[in-house]
Amino acid sequence: MHEVDLRRIDLNLLVALEALLEEKNVTRAAQRLNMSQPAASRALARLRALFSDALLVDAPGGYILSARAEEMRPQLATLLAGVGDMLKANAFDPATATGRIRLLMPDLQAAVLAPHLLARLTREAPLLDLDIAALGATGFEALEHGGADAMVALIDDAPAGIQRRRLYDEELVTLMRAQHPALGRKLTLERFLALEHIVVSVTGLGPAPVDTALARMGQTRRVKLRVPNFFAAAEIAARSDLVMTLPSSLAQAAVTLGRFVAMPPPLDLGLFTMSLAWHARQQDAPRHIWLRRTIVAAATDMAAGN
Repeated sequence: MHEVDLRRIDLNLLVALEALLEEKNVTRAAQRLNMSQPAASRALARLRALFSDALLVDAPGGYILSARAEEMRPQLATLLAGVGDMLKANAFDPATATGRIRLLMPDLQAAVLAPHLLARLTREAPLLDLDIAALGATGFEALEHGGADAMVALIDDAPAGIQRRRLYDEELVTLMRAQHPALGRKLTLERFLALEHIVVSVTGLGPAPVDTALARMGQTRRVKLRVPNFFAAAEIAARSDLVMTLPSSLAQAAVTLGRFVAMPPPLDLGLFTMSLAWHARQQDAPRHIWLRRTIVAAATDMAAGN
């Protein structure tokens, strides 16, 4: 079979062909195409040369379609409709969208951000469902290979291809059970270092921000326990004298339950920034643009206490 070299063909002629075959009149086809009558005549001449067929045949009262033109009409309609569908597929309507969104984030952030995000999904995209997974050690790879739509995390550095934007800043506070024996006295650095601490660490490795700050001061604390998620840490801290230092938004949620008291740690830990990250290949996808805007709005709702 002879292969057609599409690079040598002006595919815009197919739009002109559709108009000419439907109108069977060069003048009306020109009006429909918003071009001059001579331009439509030239398009017809090029189409006749391309197909080696008259396409429109003189008949009493005007043109009729050639046998070849009659044969190609349904193929042409299918082809142009397919192109239209392909272009329309780029649109995104959250109100009718279905499927699942997969986000990566630590459970600390999921506990405070997910309720606000879910509320927005319920209002704006009721047919979309949400999966939240732990970061793990391959979060960036998941973004790159399509295993996740986006990531919310503390990101100091990101590999090539990963886009990110700031979501919100948080400070760290120290949390201890409501009947802790250390309550009632000012939490000095000496008393802080004398306590036994819980660290929430997904990987179980590496220093926490508190330990990094203490190291700069030439100090260390006793990390009695490392656990992989906040909920285990909170349950243990509620039943022991271990204390933990964690983001203020989550600490406040724990305090409202009446089991804990929060206080400023006795050292300057500064603020830390939670970021939203995604892969560059999703940058201009309408579905992903909407998703990023929705996550940012949910973070704003969280910060405002809505």
